Amino acid sequence: MSDVGFVTMGSSASAGDIPEIGVGMLGYAFMGKAHSNAYHKIRYMTWPPPLMPRLVTICGRNEQAVAEAARRYGYESYATDWRALVDDDRVQLFDNGGPNDLHAEPTATAAEAGKHVVCEKPLGRTAAESHELWRRVDRTGVKHLCAFNYRFVPAIRLAREMLEAGELGEIYHFRGRYLQEWIADPSFPMVWRLDRAVAGSGALGDLGAHVIDLARYLVGDVTSVMGMTRTFVEDRDGGHVDVDDAVEAVVEFENGAVGTIEASRFCPGRKNGMAFEINGSKGSIAFELERMNELQVNLTGSTPGARAQGFRTVLVSEADHPFWQHWWPHGHIIGWEHTFVHELHHLLSCIANDTPVGPHGATFEDGYRTAEICDAILRSAESGRREAVAYRASDEVG
Repeated sequence: MSDVGFVTMGSSASAGDIPEIGVGMLGYAFMGKAHSNAYHKIRYMTWPPPLMPRLVTICGRNEQAVAEAARRYGYESYATDWRALVDDDRVQLFDNGGPNDLHAEPTATAAEAGKHVVCEKPLGRTAAESHELWRRVDRTGVKHLCAFNYRFVPAIRLAREMLEAGELGEIYHFRGRYLQEWIADPSFPMVWRLDRAVAGSGALGDLGAHVIDLARYLVGDVTSVMGMTRTFVEDRDGGHVDVDDAVEAVVEFENGAVGTIEASRFCPGRKNGMAFEINGSKGSIAFELERMNELQVNLTGSTPGARAQGFRTVLVSEADHPFWQHWWPHGHIIGWEHTFVHELHHLLSCIANDTPVGPHGATFEDGYRTAEICDAILRSAESGRREAVAYRASDEVG
């Protein structure tokens, strides 16, 4: 019987001196806040941490706002130019939570200065930009993580373990979707996520990339796609929209499985509706992010018998479930923000122990491969034809 937590959570391992790692954060809004929160939680929820995060500098373009963020999040200083983070010897880890058009050059430059790097998704605005970023960073030898945080949801990690153990048998189907509603109102003003020059794409890169990464993580690489995109509101207060509002795609996997991927920000009632289902010869699993502590499981041939077959709900909160050694007694659930704790703890462990970031952490190669699939979907939407997905090695140029 596994530990329930009540008798173990008060104990902590004896720790001597824990090496520090200086963190420089680019971006102070959505992802900057999520990552900063995670660095704080790592210190006391994963004792002893592999490295002790030291929040050195946070960077943003608005001096008044970033100064207040530094004070609020606990950074020692702030900057308005990302180059200050690269030039700061106190910074050993460069964390890029900025807009998509600020992913490539700052991150590559930081790695070339010898700093480990984490970059929010999508890795780049296009496959070409993503590949060039991976190529430049890979040859430096630093650790690199593309921040696909849903790999670090306990229920999704449990799904991966079940798939690796062959519990679902031969995989037939993957169906994934990511649906939100936040721009469905035509009066919603223009923002950078609707500008191709900054974002690269719309719902595809913002939401669909998460689904594609999980499809790759759980099922395998994608070899061909057929896609369709729509922009429902082309003009908003503040500018013209030149990215997709919604995308639908049919995909084929290297192992012969087939799948569908859907992403839209025009779904009234859907707040953060990421979900997937995987069907195999021995059963199925299903997951919904808005019920992120649960995994729906149906294994054929398992008890109960044939008259009571169907999905059952597994509450992923036992002491022997993924990541749960850091948290609470069983049944005491965690939330979205904790995925970043798991993700960044994993990166710090890889840095401290010089171990690979993959396969559980998304590397810049994973970020590039996801971008290659996104580009193929956009090509298919333009051509109306099925498009093959071809991947390049990190040392290929052009």
